[in-house]
Amino acid sequence: MFLACFLMFYCALTEASPNAPVPTGEISLQIDPLRNRLTVLIDGVVYKQFPIALGKPETPTPAGEWMVLNKYKNWGSGFGTRWIGLNVPWGIYGIHGTNKPGSIGHDASHGCVRMLNRHVEELYEWVEPGTPVTILGHPLREPQLEPRRLAAGDSGSDVLLIQSRLRSAGFYKGIPDGRFGLSTEKALKSFEEANGLPVDGVMSLHDYRGMGLLE
Repeated sequence: MFLACFLMFYCALTEASPNAPVPTGEISLQIDPLRNRLTVLIDGVVYKQFPIALGKPETPTPAGEWMVLNKYKNWGSGFGTRWIGLNVPWGIYGIHGTNKPGSIGHDASHGCVRMLNRHVEELYEWVEPGTPVTILGHPLREPQLEPRRLAAGDSGSDVLLIQSRLRSAGFYKGIPDGRFGLSTEKALKSFEEANGLPVDGVMSLHDYRGMGLLE
């Protein structure tokens, strides 16, 4: 009974309407990593939902508030029939089709959001550059677990959070971009010195606690 109900729900969720009209109203997208689901909202109301694949634990999909940056047809091998790029500042991330439909519903990508080709083709017609995209989740990925050590060369939502904290405290003078470079290292060292922490420019547990990010 449970399996039958699940299959009915999954089919309802994944069924695409090839001739569905372009919705009118303010469109936004919400991506839920816990449910591997992309939700289309029109004027804040759920319009349609699609199953998706997201980033593997070692290459997570970046949590945050983003926007559609660009969109292309047949952008490249492995990206299916459509590409919808996001304005994530530290790398190339997007919503795209796939030649691996079996990955949908799993955490299997290098950080992008995968959709079935027929679904991304439908979505492609609805969104334009500037469309808001919310990827749910915590910048520290799993707040109940130990956050990762950050050092020069790292990038991600967690780096963006650290840069924002350092900037608010007056240590980081640049624009947060999610890339841990020399300016971030210098700012972190200044923060560590000012707060009596070991000065090494590496984001460790004592630094997270010093910034109030961990209890």
